[in-house]
Amino acid sequence: MTLFAATGEDGGFHPPSIAEFFPSAIFFEGTAFEFNRIMLVRVVAAAVLIALFVLAARKAKLVPGRGQNIAEMGLDFVRVSIAEEILGHNARRYVPLLTTLFFAILAFNITGIIPFLNIAGTSLIGLPILMALWVYVVYLASGIQKFGLFGYLKTNLFPPGVPWFLYVLITPIEILQVFVFRPVTLALRLTANMIAGHLLLVLCFGATHFFFFEATGALKAMGVVSLAAGFGFTLFEILVAVLQAYVFTLLAAVYISMAVEEEH
Repeated sequence: MTLFAATGEDGGFHPPSIAEFFPSAIFFEGTAFEFNRIMLVRVVAAAVLIALFVLAARKAKLVPGRGQNIAEMGLDFVRVSIAEEILGHNARRYVPLLTTLFFAILAFNITGIIPFLNIAGTSLIGLPILMALWVYVVYLASGIQKFGLFGYLKTNLFPPGVPWFLYVLITPIEILQVFVFRPVTLALRLTANMIAGHLLLVLCFGATHFFFFEATGALKAMGVVSLAAGFGFTLFEILVAVLQAYVFTLLAAVYISMAVEEEH
């Protein structure tokens, strides 16, 4: 699966499909340890992210250089604009979690536009589910730790100030929201955006390859249009990669805040 995956080996234009996200195994095929191209992309993204922060930390100075300054700006963005803005005095406890989520998701998202990688590590739902479950466990554990099990359930499932007879309608909705909708929507939103972005890029650059190298006559000129669209969507995909990392981390902070605040 390459940047021009939409062009088939037998010629002609072949639109991208969901099969893009189920590549053949590189090794250990058919086992629980099967390793494929998307897993390789994730390993590369994680290794590069860790290496960048290690380098920035090892060369840290009182007067930061360019690399250290960029790293500190990113860390301060998560700490101030997300953690402290949403969690207030509780922010310090959750800054490591939120920082890890933001930069990990950003790294896995951005691989979708990196040459030779060309697919987001978050475009297969397993990894987004794992991150959503991490948030799920943290906000449940935080709420139970603060209020106790029954206190947490009472606070979240029986909102104060509501007439008792309305709990018949409200409590089932709150159960679904707290225990199902929050983690599910976190994972689905991230995955769906990365899938859509990848399919658009493959469509544009696959069409470009077809128009330039296989089409005849005036159709060749359409390659310029599809190429321009491809570059435009690439820039848009960078924005989406950053935005989805921000939204996921922001919602994680919101859910934690809702779990530990006194009233909803």
